[in-house]
Amino acid sequence: MSGETAALAGRRETSAAERTPAGSPHLVITAIVLLLVYQGYTLSVAGVASPWIARSFHLDPAALARLFAWMAVSSFGSMALARMADRVGRRRIIIASLVLSPLFALASAVSPEAWQFAIFQILLSALLGGSVSSATVMLAEELPVERRARGQAFGAGASAIGGMLGYIVIPFLLRFGYRWEWLLAPSVAGIGLVAPVARMLPKETRFTIARTAAPLVGSRFYDVFHPIYRRRALTLFVCSGLSTLAGTAVNGWLYFEAVSILGLSPYRASSLVVLGMGVAMLGFPIGAWSSEKFGRVRSMAWFGGAGWLGALAFYWEPAGIAYPFLWLAVSYCWFRVATNVLTVASNAAATELFPATLRTTMAGWQMVAGAIFSIIAQAGIAALIGPLGGLTVVIRCFTTLGLPCTAIYLMFLDETRGLPLDVASLERQWAAAHGQTFNPPPDDPDGAAAAPVKPQ
Repeated sequence: MSGETAALAGRRETSAAERTPAGSPHLVITAIVLLLVYQGYTLSVAGVASPWIARSFHLDPAALARLFAWMAVSSFGSMALARMADRVGRRRIIIASLVLSPLFALASAVSPEAWQFAIFQILLSALLGGSVSSATVMLAEELPVERRARGQAFGAGASAIGGMLGYIVIPFLLRFGYRWEWLLAPSVAGIGLVAPVARMLPKETRFTIARTAAPLVGSRFYDVFHPIYRRRALTLFVCSGLSTLAGTAVNGWLYFEAVSILGLSPYRASSLVVLGMGVAMLGFPIGAWSSEKFGRVRSMAWFGGAGWLGALAFYWEPAGIAYPFLWLAVSYCWFRVATNVLTVASNAAATELFPATLRTTMAGWQMVAGAIFSIIAQAGIAALIGPLGGLTVVIRCFTTLGLPCTAIYLMFLDETRGLPLDVASLERQWAAAHGQTFNPPPDDPDGAAAAPVKPQ
């Protein structure tokens, strides 16, 4: 037996008791919750501060849309990091991103020109996108089958809480005479998360054990389109694109619409958003329950369609309605609750449909779809504002693009509810296609140590 083979054999004999104490599911969830609160807050700053960013850099709505379109290229960097996570491990990407993100947040805050702000936001978003895809996948890999949807609910809820904080902070900053750049101060302070998150995340994860149990040498980023996974990948890619076209319009311009077009004060606009996000927290437990009760695919289809109808209601100006603010609040809450259910179900499904060596790579592909279609959305919004007669009309048109995803999910996506991770992701078929034998990790949390597939 060669030295390398002996080393791999030794790694395969690692037991659950020998793994670092940081591998506890509770500690993993806690670390990822902290990470996603930070991510949610930091990535929301540009949208929250969009009216004041436009004023600081002297941008009209079309110019602001073009700026946001350029910033969307960050997803290409996120994909590169997601691919690296499938090679070097999720933990390394998460820690590296947490170390560098505060530096780029600080650079964004002190940027004197719009193009400089965009560059540092691109770098910041790329880092956080890569770390978040790693964190989402780690939840699927480190939790047992009956807790995976619940873990995704915790993660999505943490990201939503972080995204809500900026809307709470901005009115107080303005009231006390601070500039919008101070919104990035908590992002800079995020350097303090590095040590506690590093202590809580496992040094040896299910991913590292799986790679030694069934090492797939030469796995490539385009292997997500292998015949075994092609239908799954194309379904997620298409729906990511359509959802991004709709979501970029709805979410990216919501606060701008409320303040600059509907004429709400920053306090009322922030109250509306915080109310909606607060009520929307109900979507996470509902998403976990629905994903386990009815399945990931049905939850994605039903609640996804309902969410886009709520978004249309929000942007359909409530002319002639006695209580327009109530209309906006109800429609926004409707949209946010349904969106959060969709997020839990889609995260659970996407992380269960691909093998360990392609799991975050697929998340990266979805980010690329997001980048491409986000650029198309922002460029399209900028070009169509004039011909269609205003921003609101354009956003309505883009919102309808999310509705076809309902049928696409139901027709083409496989259901993974209740399946062990190795079964749902077709690990044995993937190993057999590469002439290898799949051996489940010795501490497989799903108990999925079925007979291995023999190499072809």
